Amino acid sequence: MPSSLSSRFLRQPFEVEFMRWALVFIFLMFGYTKWFDYEAQALIPLISNSPLLSWMYGVFGTQGASYALGAAEWAIGLGLAIGAWSPRIGLIAAAGSFLTYLTTASLLLTTPGGWEASAGGFPAMGGATSFLIKDLVLMAGSLVLFKNAAQQLTIHSS
Repeated sequence: MPSSLSSRFLRQPFEVEFMRWALVFIFLMFGYTKWFDYEAQALIPLISNSPLLSWMYGVFGTQGASYALGAAEWAIGLGLAIGAWSPRIGLIAAAGSFLTYLTTASLLLTTPGGWEASAGGFPAMGGATSFLIKDLVLMAGSLVLFKNAAQQLTIHSS
């Protein structure tokens, strides 16, 4: 890639790069926790009640499912980091990030005790809901990176 093109990809608006590196950091940190038993155990009520994720326990077991999620999180984080220089990889990683947060946001609907019954249920957050609801913002950030990568690819192909 000519240096003028590579420098164009590196000169992104601050907020785009801040979002990229914040998501990279989040994926690396959350991916790291998946290698430990305390996190594998904490995931049980979330994964076991999810129609999208519960199959993982039958295939990988409790710790194996946690390892698989951690590896996926690290791969997406790495892809987002590489996306600072390669918009094609950034586009794929941003799509993976969006799907990750769409999946975790779906846990708001399937996790028992997600809405506090003693306060009348929805919209009173309970249990893991207050932790999961932030994934809506991370999903939005993933869309920002996806759009940015798509724009970079369009500029590059012109």
